[in-house]
Amino acid sequence: MTGHTHGDRRVSPVFLGIAAVTAVSGWAAWTGFADNPGFAVFLFVTAAWVVSLCLHEYAHARTALHGGDISVGAKGYLTLNPLKYTHALLSIVLPVLFVVMGGIGLPGGAVFIERERIRGRWRHSLISAAGPLTNALFAVVCTAPFWLDALDGVPDTFRYALAFLALLQVTAAILNFLPVPGLDGYGVIEPWLSYSIRRQVEPFAPFGLLAVFGILWIPEVNEAFFDAVDAILRGLGVEEWDTYWGQRLYRFWQGTPDVPEITG
Repeated sequence: MTGHTHGDRRVSPVFLGIAAVTAVSGWAAWTGFADNPGFAVFLFVTAAWVVSLCLHEYAHARTALHGGDISVGAKGYLTLNPLKYTHALLSIVLPVLFVVMGGIGLPGGAVFIERERIRGRWRHSLISAAGPLTNALFAVVCTAPFWLDALDGVPDTFRYALAFLALLQVTAAILNFLPVPGLDGYGVIEPWLSYSIRRQVEPFAPFGLLAVFGILWIPEVNEAFFDAVDAILRGLGVEEWDTYWGQRLYRFWQGTPDVPEITG
C-alpha cells in the first residue's frame, strides 16, 4: 500500500482509553478522592508516561511522513496505538518496568521507518530528533505550574506526581539524545557519518541501550547523571523535594507515606 486513508490517522480507541485513565487518575490525585493517594499517583504517572511514549513514537512517524515515508500510515503509526509498534515490548512494557524499578525514563524507539524513502540528511536527523524533543516538550508542559509560579491551589499530591512525571521525561530526553548506536541521538548524527563508519557501528546498535544502562549502574556515573537531571529540573522550577515525594507516592506498594504539606 503506497497511499493512506483517513482511517490511517484516526486516533486509536486504545490511546483514548489510556488518556482517559490518565485524566481520571489525575483527578483522583488532585481531589484526594482515592483512599490510597499513592495508587492514584501510580496510575496517573504510569498512564501519562505511556501517553508520552505514544507521542514520542508518533513524532517519529509524523516527521517521517512529511519527510517522504508514506508507508507509516499503513503501519498504523499515526493512530497513536501502542499495539501497532514494531516492538510493543521495547516501547511500552520495558519503559514501564524501568519506571517501577528505578524511576528512569527508558527510551522507546520501535517505529520502523523506511529510510530509503527519505531524501536529505537533515530530514533523517529531524526524524530521529523528533521523539526526544517530544519528551523535552512534555517535561516543559509538566513543569509549567512550577516555572510559571502557578502552584497556588495545586494539591501537594498532584504537585509531586507532576514533578516525578517531569523527571521521567527529562531522563528519557537525555538518554535518547546520547549519540549511542540504537538510540535517537545516534540517529541524528548517523546521516553525517561516512559509509565505512556506519558499517562498523551497525552491529552494535542492538546493544547500545543495554550498554547505557550497564554504565548507569556505576555509582559515579549514576550520580553524575541524576545531578544533571536535577539541575535541569531546578531550572524548570522543580526541587529535589518534589521529585523525591513524587517517587515515594508512586511506589505505593512500599506503604503510602504521610505526605508533608508545603508551607510558605
